[in-house]
Amino acid sequence: MIDLKLLQKDFQSVSDKLMRKGVSIELLDTLKKKNEELKSAKASYETLQAAQNAMSKEFGVYKKEGKDVSELKAKVDANKVKISEALEVQRIRQEELEALAMSIPNIPDDDVPEGKDDSQNVEIKKVLTPRTFSFTPKEHWELAEQNGWIDFERGVKLATSRFSVSFGMGAKLERALINFMLNFNSKRGFEEVSVPSLVNRAALEGTGQLPKFEDDLYKVQDQELFLIPTAEVPVTNLYQDEILPSEKLPIKMTAYTSCFRKEAGAAGRDTRGMIRQHQFHKVELVSITKPEDSDKVFEEMVQTASNLLSALELPHRLMTLCSGDLGFGAAKTVDLEVWLPGQNCYREISSVSNTREFQARRAKIRFKDGEKNSFVHTLNGSSLAVGRTLVAIMENFQNEDGSITIPKALEPYIN
Repeated sequence: MIDLKLLQKDFQSVSDKLMRKGVSIELLDTLKKKNEELKSAKASYETLQAAQNAMSKEFGVYKKEGKDVSELKAKVDANKVKISEALEVQRIRQEELEALAMSIPNIPDDDVPEGKDDSQNVEIKKVLTPRTFSFTPKEHWELAEQNGWIDFERGVKLATSRFSVSFGMGAKLERALINFMLNFNSKRGFEEVSVPSLVNRAALEGTGQLPKFEDDLYKVQDQELFLIPTAEVPVTNLYQDEILPSEKLPIKMTAYTSCFRKEAGAAGRDTRGMIRQHQFHKVELVSITKPEDSDKVFEEMVQTASNLLSALELPHRLMTLCSGDLGFGAAKTVDLEVWLPGQNCYREISSVSNTREFQARRAKIRFKDGEKNSFVHTLNGSSLAVGRTLVAIMENFQNEDGSITIPKALEPYIN
């Protein structure tokens, strides 16, 4: 959640930054109105409280001087009723503003490039040179079917479209990738954790998926439980409503989970193959840091994901997302896009984001900062999406006869 105190202090500056992220003028006008209503309610309460304090002092003087206090007492009692009413109005206005603020995205960092969509993202660098093929490379679904690794029709039989079943070496490679990624991250200081695949509403509100993205989540009928869209949700919320000791930070974690998304806003996109599935496996990086350390940890997480792709010999590039392509909770994001020769383009395989205080404010994650409690910074990133990594391996390591060579880094993980 955005800092409401900052909003009240400098509404115009905050609004200008939110407009960079595509927040509508209508929503900002409503936010401004709710903000003004709260300020007015606070001012009314403070005026009544000041009058009460003045009358209380006068009451003492009257008693000391032996004056009749009956009329003054009536005024004090009447003012107490007004104070109670003003407090209730202030509470309502505060709740209204906070409810609206829950639907407002994070403020982008000042150095985030300007832009409306992914066409205006900025390339940082390319890593590894794509292989030159002596034949026309096939796309991953052809290779998957030819090698018997992935069966899309049986996925539909068991569930619906955009589900799949892995067989044989396809299933072994998925397991190998998960183990390789977790070990790789663990060696770089990210503690492995195992978390539930179901979370409550508070957890999803804490990381920003709710209330805005409820239509994209799978919900358990008659319960306030949801299948997770990413391990970021349960891992970040491990420390929900806690005050962490300063010396414990940074906390760096890695987790493997299945992820579930309806992809409600992605109709017609990547309907064939493994790129956009309703259920997929992912290894995640999550960090909780002091504010002054978050930029350093952010770069470390980006480098970890990039080094992982390099270890798998997969060409990729790093992209800074422009303001209009930033996710709801992100203040800054770097995407890693892997080269897919079958598609002849780079496709996103990891997204590393710094959310600053945004998630911590919603999830109430703080740390002991001297004598006061301050909000931590939270960061998250894919390391990596397993299905998309498998896609990249199939397309980059394919041979002319359709067979696929196993990357050397994965050989120890496969019998």
